[in-house]
Amino acid sequence: MNGGAPHLPLATERIIEIPCRDGVRLGGHLWPGLDGGAAGTVIINPATGVPARYYHRYARFLARHGFDVITYDYRGVGASRPTSLRRCGYRWRDWGALDVDAVIRFTQKIPMAGPLLVVGHSVGGFLPGLAETAPLIDRMLTVGAQYAWWGDYAPRQRLRLFLKWHLAMPAVTAFCGYFPGRRLGWLEDLPAGVANEWSFRGPRFERTHPRAERAGVLARMAAVTAPILAVAVSDDELGTVPAIRRTLGYYTHAPRQIVLLQPADYGRQAIGHFHLFHDSHTAGFWADTLPWLLDGRNPWPNAVIEA
Repeated sequence: MNGGAPHLPLATERIIEIPCRDGVRLGGHLWPGLDGGAAGTVIINPATGVPARYYHRYARFLARHGFDVITYDYRGVGASRPTSLRRCGYRWRDWGALDVDAVIRFTQKIPMAGPLLVVGHSVGGFLPGLAETAPLIDRMLTVGAQYAWWGDYAPRQRLRLFLKWHLAMPAVTAFCGYFPGRRLGWLEDLPAGVANEWSFRGPRFERTHPRAERAGVLARMAAVTAPILAVAVSDDELGTVPAIRRTLGYYTHAPRQIVLLQPADYGRQAIGHFHLFHDSHTAGFWADTLPWLLDGRNPWPNAVIEA
């Protein structure tokens, strides 16, 4: 780890298994915090196609600052991958309605000494609202939170991204029966249902659900009352400000703030969609997240833009 607090001992993780209501079991880790996790419990929701191990260094950092932390893989990814992805039937919406829900329920069965917090990266910042248990969340930090409608991609990159994720991905998925992202060097492998929901989603998330289910989807999102601090980065081609506003628009009863960060804020030429969870940000962005997670203070008051 670079920077941070080297005088603190490293947190030792524990492998866990999280049962979902439909019988699927998710693989994950529990990172016990110093002082018994007195600062609270943090659930880290990954981005699409990003294994939980990518967030383990950030989880260890939070544990060293007093948080109990749970990292886990959505069904079909990493430690939650079945023997075969073909015909498994997993969908993107299941990650919220079943997987995030299961992790929140799991936290209610372990000793908790503080608030329940969520750090959601990319789609991981949207999915909590699909869980019935989301009203139990006390506070959320989202980073590049969006659900991949192509119309919100950065204008200069929109055509390239549309061709990649909305033409090539569904074609390859149809041929293979799943999306072989690892083989292509395009993130991790994905179940067909996940890849196709990404590829064919329109500007309204709920319209990928059957008509009879749409009101329920919107009601679950509206039931979230946890304050949300939504981080956008100016050179993020996926999690653009319009995409983040579109995501926050579903959380109609949650206090919401957007902060727009610049790569230069951290002495960088580029950050993009993924780099904030690299451990080179330990003494910068990671340390800056602590005030919000600890007591709800926005560490970037001069970067707030209209939500």
